[in-house]
Amino acid sequence: MTKLCPYLNFDGNARAAMEFYNSVFGGDLSVQTFGEAPIDASPEAADRVMHAAVFSDDIVLMASDTMPGMEHDPGSNVHLSLVGPDEPTLTGYFNSLADGGAVTMPLEKQFWGDTFGMCTDKFGIHWMVNVGEFAPA
Repeated sequence: MTKLCPYLNFDGNARAAMEFYNSVFGGDLSVQTFGEAPIDASPEAADRVMHAAVFSDDIVLMASDTMPGMEHDPGSNVHLSLVGPDEPTLTGYFNSLADGGAVTMPLEKQFWGDTFGMCTDKFGIHWMVNVGEFAPA
């Protein structure tokens, strides 16, 4: 089965972000820095994350830091969407992601029958949470 795995880029705080997401979603976290990789990394890049991943149930989230001097332009054109029927779990995810961030739409019952909300976490990543059955169009 093919999975879509969101990949996030950060400017020096990928480890903190991935540790946060690991605390939200649980599972396993793997982190490799540029300094640990078999590449010629500059001393200022050694502690930056070359690749990190959180593996939790059906959630896979990956990330890295930019190399020093590379442009990092976080955008608002991407939202990560969590969808499923488990209301307590998804409500917990929403509350944890919103903690230290901002709720842009409270997690509430919507006109289409599901419970839905949107937030931006403390790392500037936009999230949508929809409690309901996932039914692709």
